[in-house]
Amino acid sequence: MKRSVLAILLGAALSGVSPAPAEDRPAEGSLESTRAIVARWVETREVISRETKDWAQAREMLTARIDMLTKEIATAEEKLGEAGDQRREALKTRGEVDSEAAGLKAITGHLGGQVQDLESRVRGLVRFVPESMQEKFAPLLQRMPENPALAKVSVAERFQNVLGILNELNRIHSEINVVTEIRALSDGKPSEVKTVYVGLAQAYYVSARGEAGTGKPGEAGWTWRADDRLARDVNEVLEILQNKSSPRFVSLPVEVK
Repeated sequence: MKRSVLAILLGAALSGVSPAPAEDRPAEGSLESTRAIVARWVETREVISRETKDWAQAREMLTARIDMLTKEIATAEEKLGEAGDQRREALKTRGEVDSEAAGLKAITGHLGGQVQDLESRVRGLVRFVPESMQEKFAPLLQRMPENPALAKVSVAERFQNVLGILNELNRIHSEINVVTEIRALSDGKPSEVKTVYVGLAQAYYVSARGEAGTGKPGEAGWTWRADDRLARDVNEVLEILQNKSSPRFVSLPVEVK
């Protein structure tokens, strides 16, 4: 190998030199010419070695950089795939949520119509409650929206309100209540009376003067009819209810429709 390079270098060196007269040419195998050629050859080898070393280092750096970038690309592609899966899952979940929300909205609308009907019917039932007992219903009735479209309470709260009124109505209707009231009697003057309400179906009253009568609920509220013959029996019922007398059977008239 060394001889081939040396021969090439010698040929290149000699090709650019014009032949000199025989008397002016140095002797073949001149030592100076050989040294110059060898020095050039050595310099060339050093350059080649240095370039080869530099290239090897650069190649290692480039290879390492390429490996790192390849890993980063693979990681990025993996994350991109995961992001795509998450997006598809999110879209699926969103679709399910939207579908559920639409279903709930439809149900809420249907329930809103039902509770509106119940509120209207409950208002009608409250009319059968005597005026002396209606103060318990006032807060519940105020919670009922006059215009359901402008209601500030939820449908669930409106249902709870209706149930509250129905529970109170049921309690009153299942009890016998004694109430002190002011009522206009036969002389047209307001008088204090004791009234016995048997649920919301029938009532009996008696005054201190012995004026008595019966009452019943109607579409326009309670109507009253005087019947002083009932005074003794109603007073007897009052004594029993107030634990002033032993329980016993008392006959009172009942109007049934």
